[in-house]
Amino acid sequence: MFYIGEFSKMGKTTIKTLHHYDRIGLLRPAAVDGVTGYRLYATGQLANLHRIQALRQAGLSIDEVAAIVGGADPRPILARRRDRIERELSARKDRLARIAFMLSDEEKGFTMDYQATIKDIPSCIVFSKTMAVPDFSAYFEVIPALGRAVMAANPNLKCASLEYCFITYLDGEYKERDITIKYSEAVEGLGVEGNGIVFEEAPAVTVASVMHRGPCADLSRAYAFAMEWVERNGYRVTGLARESYIDGIWNCENESDWLTEIQVPVENK
Repeated sequence: MFYIGEFSKMGKTTIKTLHHYDRIGLLRPAAVDGVTGYRLYATGQLANLHRIQALRQAGLSIDEVAAIVGGADPRPILARRRDRIERELSARKDRLARIAFMLSDEEKGFTMDYQATIKDIPSCIVFSKTMAVPDFSAYFEVIPALGRAVMAANPNLKCASLEYCFITYLDGEYKERDITIKYSEAVEGLGVEGNGIVFEEAPAVTVASVMHRGPCADLSRAYAFAMEWVERNGYRVTGLARESYIDGIWNCENESDWLTEIQVPVENK
């Protein structure tokens, strides 16, 4: 039999840890000195301690170790811990890739004008209209007119509490003239359709999000950054990119203050 100090040295653990294991019933001493109250451990308990240490070093929690030591089937417990560690590893690899991209961006002299985040966009009801516009400047006429038409047909319709409107480009390539777009705006419910206006549910989507501050004429830089970020950070594009307008001509005097969010639907490769 060994006193706790000797046993801690043999087992390469601390006395504090052995006290804790005793309190929670994970590894109780073989005996207690009736006179001094000192804990005494048997040589055979080294194997029990070694098993506990092996499970702890594999990343299992005290509760998981206690369950296995108590006789539970270790396979499902180990499988759950393995799956969690794999998720953690994937998350760390993702962070490393993002840091590497940021460092390379600085080296190019971009000084981190743009950043990208992964964002989950919830499903929402929208009114939409697909249309052709002659150029980007036409947005400032056709979109307000579309909003007025929807409100005229649906006087009680309200915009979603979290305002959200976006344009999806349907041409499959970058164009500066004769552009086919689909404009969508989130609302609280369905309404009267007509003149090309439809009400539908925009499904939930995971996107790579990039914020662009400044005039729409410079959005091509934001798109270039977004697509490079997606490619170099282990994602693939799954749908058409959206432009979501946060600040613009309706509330900002200067184009330099406009804020547009590029949303690129993505999934892990």
